[in-house]
Amino acid sequence: MGYAQQPKKIYIEYSGFTVKDSLKGDNVTTFVRSDQGQIHIIHEGVDMWCDKALYYQNEDFIEAFSNVRMKQGDTINMTSKYVEYSGITQLAFAAGDVVLTEPQSTLTTDTLYFDRTKQQAYYKSKGKVVRDSSGTITSQIGRYYMNDSKYRFLKDVELVNPEYTLNTNQLDFYSETGHAYMYGPSTIVGDSSKIYCERGFYDTNNDTGYFIKNSKIHYNNRLVEGDSLYFDRNQSFASATNNIKVTDTINKSVIKGHYAEVFRAKDSVFITKRALAITVQENDSLYIHADTLMVTGKPEHRITRACYNAKMYKSDMSGKADSIHADHKSGLTQLINLDRFFKGDAFSTKRRPVIWNLGNQMTGDSIHLISDVKKEELDSLKVFDNAFLISKDTLSGGFNQIKGQKLYGLFQDNELYNVDIIKNAEIIFYSRDDKDTLIGINKSKSGSINLQFDGPYKIITLFNQVDGDIYPESQFPENARKFRGFDWRGEEQPKSVEDLFSDDPPLELPVIRGLDPFVPEEEFFDEALMERVENAGKKDKDKVNKALRQIPEKPKDTVKQTLKTKKPQKLKKSVQKSAGKQ
Repeated sequence: MGYAQQPKKIYIEYSGFTVKDSLKGDNVTTFVRSDQGQIHIIHEGVDMWCDKALYYQNEDFIEAFSNVRMKQGDTINMTSKYVEYSGITQLAFAAGDVVLTEPQSTLTTDTLYFDRTKQQAYYKSKGKVVRDSSGTITSQIGRYYMNDSKYRFLKDVELVNPEYTLNTNQLDFYSETGHAYMYGPSTIVGDSSKIYCERGFYDTNNDTGYFIKNSKIHYNNRLVEGDSLYFDRNQSFASATNNIKVTDTINKSVIKGHYAEVFRAKDSVFITKRALAITVQENDSLYIHADTLMVTGKPEHRITRACYNAKMYKSDMSGKADSIHADHKSGLTQLINLDRFFKGDAFSTKRRPVIWNLGNQMTGDSIHLISDVKKEELDSLKVFDNAFLISKDTLSGGFNQIKGQKLYGLFQDNELYNVDIIKNAEIIFYSRDDKDTLIGINKSKSGSINLQFDGPYKIITLFNQVDGDIYPESQFPENARKFRGFDWRGEEQPKSVEDLFSDDPPLELPVIRGLDPFVPEEEFFDEALMERVENAGKKDKDKVNKALRQIPEKPKDTVKQTLKTKKPQKLKKSVQKSAGKQ
């Protein structure tokens, strides 16, 4: 049976049984389904089915009860126990096991407002959205923008996925693309990582994210911080840009720079642009700087590699080489120079790795520093091939020199106290008495030389001496006071952490584009909606009453203030009762 109304009014396509109740007046018609099917209601592209309906003709308003199903086009379907719908304002209210489905997701909640004019749905009594590839999203307040296939979740937002859980204050989620935008303090926690940011983007389809504003990634016993972070869960990869800090929580080490890549599966970190590695020790930390730093290995066996113009600094020791390798488990630090960087002719001085300790400069083809890992202090030193030790005689301006094939040194309290020069050892030494008066200049050759530091004095012992003598300073020619290969590099010595960067070119950091700024939107019950309701009832107060059913009370001045400030106002819990309802 059909029940026709004026054009653009609610139309009853099929009603089953029609009931007139004298108590409700001629304005209200009750429809009840039949065995052949549910009541079918049509209005402006919306189809609705239910078991029972009350239609208020004058107000063009309908109440639908039991097994209510509402469909808009081919994309939006809603089911519930109860629906109110105004043909004038095109505002619907659904209650009781509400389920709204669209092609990519399903929304369930207790109560839902649906504004067909704005094509938006809204809940404020907790809701849940399920999307197969993204997981389940819950929040206290939510809004769905049908034209954009976009959800905005507010208050206690949680996205649960088999791989991770996301919590945030606000989440803008696009159901077609699976893109999620986080605002406010947010965390993404998985089995092997924890991400924190106060502004971020996450692609739930591809498991990649981009985070800014106080962003951090806890990753395999490492904490990665930076102005901008990128994360790829499938590739076990993270990168960071500008003002980066990577903290190894197990080995008490820190790496800084302005671009970093972290490969979790390979237990490796790559960092460049003012890269600085800091090994935190109880008494004195070790700083290593280079163009590029790489840290590899499991937490129990980390290795740091510094490549290209590498430098190191401690309060009592510093060094320089083409590359520096530090094995944190064994305590071995290697300083290595590469031949391909040497382009001099036969008369040029080849640059070799160099170590400075308490006024002593040591060079050689390669240098090994051995530390006592448990005591966190230097143990010994080895210089392989072309070993050369130089110290300045400050009183005369000359240089004490010892050279040989190899050099072995021992440390006590991080100070070099014993040195052995092995094979083809030679020495030029300014000998002084206990009053620092110059006795002469010792120039000798021997099989090996032992040098011991006893406070301000140096005790020199020559073994298997070949020849040599002590010459008065006046009888020792200037051109004989330096061995071939002499290369004093005191001006290169880093004497502070800042000196490690003295040779670096000017730093130009990339401009981080970031994410589009967040623009607060108007409330669902905004001025436009309220004016629409008021205009619908200018001639009939009952129309206003019906149109306002279930809309939270909100004084007009409050709505206008909301529009002016664009700051969300809390909806009042009370609802305005319909004066026409009996």
